[in-house]
Amino acid sequence: MSSDGTTLHKIYGADSRNLSMIKDRSVNLIVTSPPYPMIEMWDKLFFSLNNKIEEKMNLHETMQAFELMHEELDKVWEECHRVLKEGGIMCIVIGDAVRTLDETFQLFSSHSRILAKAMQIGFYILPSIIWNKPTNAPNKFLGSGTLPIGAYVKMEHEHILVFRKGNKRKFTGDEIELRRISSIFWEERNEWYSDIWKGINGKRQTINNTGSRNRSAGFPIEIPMRLISMFSSIEDTVLDPFLGEGTTVTASILLERNSVSVEIDYKLVEEYSKNIAFKVSTINNLIDERILRHRKFIQNMGERQWKYFNNSLKMPVVSANERWIKFNHIKAIDLREIEKIIGKELVISYELE
Repeated sequence: MSSDGTTLHKIYGADSRNLSMIKDRSVNLIVTSPPYPMIEMWDKLFFSLNNKIEEKMNLHETMQAFELMHEELDKVWEECHRVLKEGGIMCIVIGDAVRTLDETFQLFSSHSRILAKAMQIGFYILPSIIWNKPTNAPNKFLGSGTLPIGAYVKMEHEHILVFRKGNKRKFTGDEIELRRISSIFWEERNEWYSDIWKGINGKRQTINNTGSRNRSAGFPIEIPMRLISMFSSIEDTVLDPFLGEGTTVTASILLERNSVSVEIDYKLVEEYSKNIAFKVSTINNLIDERILRHRKFIQNMGERQWKYFNNSLKMPVVSANERWIKFNHIKAIDLREIEKIIGKELVISYELE
């Protein structure tokens, strides 16, 4: 957030394989979920990016098609490496696919393919997270069930891959204070830094759109909210090269970060930009809910002598760093066009508290 109490969020209608509108080493964090190779609802999008993919699918050369899909995503990860600052983090939410093609059922492991490419590009691989997605399905298998060999394990998770560019980030000057007020609560730290995340429901991805896509790669806001809190500070810039429903942008607004997003389907850019202006109260409620969760945590700890107190929140905290946590509510969201390049620009002003 700048000195005038605002953050800036740029949303471009462009192809994520070319992020030329974003300067080298200008982004602190990337949080995104790309289209998933070999998930049928994404086929048409990949076909539009490279017609050889459709040719390979028609010839039942499925592994070649899978590789070509990832080669299109590779171009995005290479651009992400370019725009990310030294010490910056990239988080990719990706699910593997299971699919029967040419009467053969098999797994297409997108997460391992992305890991391999990221190492080749030069990213350092950090410990990843398994997002265990709750399901109400009665069967925990695919296939014939009780008969040996005929059934397969049912996947109920996605991967959150975490990478770093270069060595660990060092904070200097004003960044030190911004990092301090960006601290997370002690109980959040204990839950968020686990390698398995449970209890976060998935999100339906079908959207009403007549453009090139009928899926948005949407994920619940809890996912980017955690990742942005864990791997960036207030005033940092967060990139999402696959805007979709704009969940990463919304989480950036909530957490007082700046952001830049890219989306090949311009209808999604317009839809998000049009709708976000009416969600000030919704975002502020999410801030209040986070504060309330901490208050309940303190209350559930019972009567005890607390060593530390947060004057801004007017409540006890567990650790010394939590004393500086501060939340500002949104005052207004202003929308304007970006000159020369097709896109939108959101200026968010905050009620400084």
